[in-house]
Amino acid sequence: MNLSARSLHPALAVMLLAIALRAQAGIAVTDDTGAVLTLPAPAQRVVSLAPHVTELLYAAGGGAKIVGAVSYSDYPPQAQQLPRVGDNKSLDLERIVALKPDLIVVWRHGNAQRQLDRLRELHIPLFFSEPHHLDDVAVSLTKLGELLGTSPTADAAAAAYRRDIARLRAQYADRPAVSVFYQVWDQPLMTLNGEHMVSDVIELCGGRNVFAKLQPLVPTVSTEAVLAANPQAIVTAAPGATKPDTTLPQLGAWRAWPRLSAVANNNLFSIDGDLINRPAPRIALGAKQMCEDLDLARSRVRQNAQ
Repeated sequence: MNLSARSLHPALAVMLLAIALRAQAGIAVTDDTGAVLTLPAPAQRVVSLAPHVTELLYAAGGGAKIVGAVSYSDYPPQAQQLPRVGDNKSLDLERIVALKPDLIVVWRHGNAQRQLDRLRELHIPLFFSEPHHLDDVAVSLTKLGELLGTSPTADAAAAAYRRDIARLRAQYADRPAVSVFYQVWDQPLMTLNGEHMVSDVIELCGGRNVFAKLQPLVPTVSTEAVLAANPQAIVTAAPGATKPDTTLPQLGAWRAWPRLSAVANNNLFSIDGDLINRPAPRIALGAKQMCEDLDLARSRVRQNAQ
């Protein structure tokens, strides 16, 4: 039914009023600390204080708006050309101020608290990013899209990421469980508990993190504890790693215990750390590698049990 000019006018007025109210309210987004960040308009000059944040910003369509980033912000390749503002332990506050950002995206627990306090004193809007679970990556993309005014790109990236994770979950989550020790470091021996996203990846692939219940997020464990847990697979992260422990002496050291299930079944694996440790869209690729490795571990355990 066609609207007459008389009936169209009130509807148009209501629509214009709603647009005006939204403009006055600005953009309000809740960050990963639970704080609400409000911007008067989409951010145009953004500083990234973590490599995973840089990846999220690019994926959300905000690459052209990034004016500075910390060291190791190396993906996508164009991120390597961004001006540097220090690293997660030592930020160049003067450089950050000189870049005149209207938004700084911070790694909640990765940046030094003292420097975060200094940043707060500058009264530059801070958005804290620390996705803990696989689903949080997609949520982060949509939130950053709102802050940047790039929601169509961010929403599309979030949808693609969700599809990738859903495919892996459908393929692997219901397969027989594989017990896993995820080794972060060898001296001292460190792992990740069940609150870390890597533990989510292990579970996605039908694995079980043998130290999921420990505290804190990155607990130190003993060799004796690993031997007692007797994991069927040991996984670690390494730069560009795609094969078992040929380049990782810290995994090869486990061969001193040939009765350890992971050793007996030759289930020592390494995954590119940038893919598995950064809570950004590429973790779907790390998860795919993890799932393939654990499926191989599963088949070796089954074959050796026959």
